[in-house]
Amino acid sequence: MNTTAVPHIHVPSLPPQERHPAIFGAFEALPVGGWLELSNDHNPEPLHRQFQVMWPGQFEWEALESGPEQWRVRISRKPAGKSCCGCCGG
Repeated sequence: MNTTAVPHIHVPSLPPQERHPAIFGAFEALPVGGWLELSNDHNPEPLHRQFQVMWPGQFEWEALESGPEQWRVRISRKPAGKSCCGCCGG
């Protein structure tokens, strides 16, 4: 039986300047295959776009609840993809 707690971040409870650093830090601490859940009072699409830039192909974003009063998402960590030499990101 797995008793590991899934990290949950209730974004509105954090001071605005701490929100993205807390979310990014929690994601970076996840093992491959791990996930965290976020709840927010608005659509987190700008955050989703930041994840696409910072961790392309290394996460899955699953909407669990899509407003209008609460948005919840599950962000899962995937293994980093391999590139040819790393210099071009290809």
